[in-house]
Amino acid sequence: MKIYAVNGSPRKKMNTAALLESALEGARAAGQGPVETEIIHVYDYDHKGCISCMECKRLGGASYAKCAVKDSLAPVLERLTEADGIIFGSPVYFHGITGKLHSFLERFLFPKAAYDANYSSLAPKKMPTAFIYTMNVTEQQMVDQGYPDIFRHMESFIERIFTKPQILYACNTYQVKDYSKYKIESFSEPEKAAYKEAQFPLDLEKAHAIGAAMVK
Repeated sequence: MKIYAVNGSPRKKMNTAALLESALEGARAAGQGPVETEIIHVYDYDHKGCISCMECKRLGGASYAKCAVKDSLAPVLERLTEADGIIFGSPVYFHGITGKLHSFLERFLFPKAAYDANYSSLAPKKMPTAFIYTMNVTEQQMVDQGYPDIFRHMESFIERIFTKPQILYACNTYQVKDYSKYKIESFSEPEKAAYKEAQFPLDLEKAHAIGAAMVK
């Protein structure tokens, strides 16, 4: 069994990555047999989003149901198609997931959606999925600004292709390691530090549980 995490953040050692690593740890710990895990950092790849070539929809074509673009991302998309579970993660930029992850998901998901009456899934298996979001706003601000409704569009597509994703919102995240080096007056660093100390360990536990549930 192999579980993948897809890190949509440009940072490999901050909030999103930490939660994804905790989820993978949960999968390894809960597996009844050997569970292999891997984290993919989308910013490691020089890729574009869908280029609308429509080769993934060409009847009898060599690339039917898979992305035809040949770049550094192509072998990653092939590996993910054979995964036993995928956990996506992204910081929230301008009320949505990062552009890099969105481009990644265009390439990964769109080829697997058949253009039939029901937009049927062409995925070879209905693997479990999850989505972890990290954001600077508080939980109340997230709700007031309609973030869950925005996120739900991509989540519904993931559900159509694979399964309904487990969801984790990590709010009011600590943005940088040393606030004194930056002009950040919109947030209170002491308040964020206190919130991080109290809440982030709980978020890590929730991520761990998401990974564990994926292999049970």
